[in-house]
Amino acid sequence: MGEVWLVVGLGNPGPTYAATRHNIGYLVADELVRRTGGSWRKHKSGRAEVVEGRLGAPGTDSPRVVLARPASYMNEVGGPVKALASFYGVEVEQVVAIHDELDIPFATLRSKRGGGDNGHNGLRSLRSSFGSGDFCRTRVGIGRPPGRQDPADFVLSAWSKAERAELPFLVDTAADAVETLVRDGLEATQQRFNS
Repeated sequence: MGEVWLVVGLGNPGPTYAATRHNIGYLVADELVRRTGGSWRKHKSGRAEVVEGRLGAPGTDSPRVVLARPASYMNEVGGPVKALASFYGVEVEQVVAIHDELDIPFATLRSKRGGGDNGHNGLRSLRSSFGSGDFCRTRVGIGRPPGRQDPADFVLSAWSKAERAELPFLVDTAADAVETLVRDGLEATQQRFNS
């Protein structure tokens, strides 16, 4: 199997944003990197960190992946991701974006291909740079903000204590979903993980 997948964790760089809901994509990408046994290194474009490897049990026909963490802010991720896709010869259909999703409850997952950006700046930037929304998404539910809190403030705020306790399990399950997506395809992933 010669195809390569580009798996992108969406988030904002820097310590200010590290523990925020908007950075769930980074956390899942970190877990996937841990599973490959690799470590992040700066890509020669200078606009992302990458790890090249395989996902899945050693010795199986595990797919080749480039895991990426853009070094730009959420609203500008499209350029770096498109540059990586061009560099590695990855078509938009073989790109997986891992991101936070307000419209599904905390700790639930949904995978899909295509769709709108639903006000998510990272998805909007990707769609704009690729000229298509036909990439795959692993959507990690963070739920709606409580009361009248502005969604923009909510996604950039820290996890609650209860959420933090559940976060390791959520990250692990989301990483499993991404592995299943690149190995077994979208339909198998949706049947197993879409809650």
